Amino acid sequence: MNRMRTSAAILATAGALTAAQLGVAGAASASEKPTARTGSAAPSAAPRSSGCPIDIVYTSRFQIDRNGWVTNGGLYFGLKSKSTKTFKKVSFTVTNVKNIRFGRATPTGGKVTRKTSQTVKVYDKSLAPKAKLGVKVRTHLLNTRTYRVKFTVRGDGWSCAVNQGTWGAGS
Repeated sequence: MNRMRTSAAILATAGALTAAQLGVAGAASASEKPTARTGSAAPSAAPRSSGCPIDIVYTSRFQIDRNGWVTNGGLYFGLKSKSTKTFKKVSFTVTNVKNIRFGRATPTGGKVTRKTSQTVKVYDKSLAPKAKLGVKVRTHLLNTRTYRVKFTVRGDGWSCAVNQGTWGAGS
């Protein structure tokens, strides 16, 4: 009986320690790692610098079929304006860095100006206040453990960096 209590206490302590380590690791990862093979495909916004009036939005959870294709039409990548100002000549580019190939692309709020298996670019002449610009693209993951894309944003009227970071899993 005493031995069982001791074992339970040790397991509980190890579990709490592991949970704390995971919490610290999750906070350090800047929330850029999605959970593959899970439920919904609700878009989530990545935290950006306070001076930039846009948020990068991407699918946070998705499912993969047995051939490595993302279900429900693929992944959504886009940007959302937080400003009350209109921006001109806005382009949003998603580029493969590691183990991703793109298929058919469907734009939201603009038009696709470049689509290859490695790159998808969406353009809008004028991004209205609080508007969205993005693309839903059929996506094939060559490796479901390590994959990565990078985001590039260009436009007139804001002070955002061109390179807006990366999204993916693994190293």
